[in-house]
Amino acid sequence: MRAAILPVTPLQQNCSLLWCTQTMKGALIDPGGDLDRLKAAVAKAGVTLEKILITHGHADHCGEAALLAQELDLPIEGPQEADRFWISRLPEDGGRYGLRGTCFEPDRWLHDGDTVTLGALTLDVIHCPGHTPGHVVFYHAPSQFAVVGDVLFKGSIGRTDFPMGSHQDLLDAITGKLWPLGDDVTFIPGHGPVSTFGQERRTNPFVGDVAMAG
Repeated sequence: MRAAILPVTPLQQNCSLLWCTQTMKGALIDPGGDLDRLKAAVAKAGVTLEKILITHGHADHCGEAALLAQELDLPIEGPQEADRFWISRLPEDGGRYGLRGTCFEPDRWLHDGDTVTLGALTLDVIHCPGHTPGHVVFYHAPSQFAVVGDVLFKGSIGRTDFPMGSHQDLLDAITGKLWPLGDDVTFIPGHGPVSTFGQERRTNPFVGDVAMAG
């Protein structure tokens, strides 16, 4: 498996290109904007896109997913259906941040315990609500690698002050579903630099072991 981080939109959201090196088939995770740049990066990597994966329904993560799916005839998988609320608001919310937002119905809503495939790779789907109610994380166990969207960041966690957000749900998802995957898991967050679960357990002021013990 290979991964490339492609920041998009004025919010510098980390769109991820994941692909199977055996088949050179892959997916864009959270193509929120700057589609021409994303398509150029895919072509440069020599990857054939199979699908679009979505972690959650905020405009910087999926505002232009429908346009890309239509142009390239790709299916959209994710997020979990509780984020239908956010996807229905994409035009309105996108405009608030100067982004394009187009509503869509994914070809497949995802649920906790589902899997998605990229070429010969299989990713586990982990439902991690709190930032949004239908947020999902994509995890590749053999590589100890995850794409976590806006659940967790280097040194921080996702905002929970949006409609249908829940601070407690977010804490429970991180500590109950992500930490058990192991300290060696490297993750790409929705914004900012990569980190590991172990690093965040040691140092994160919101969900680190010291913070949770307090």
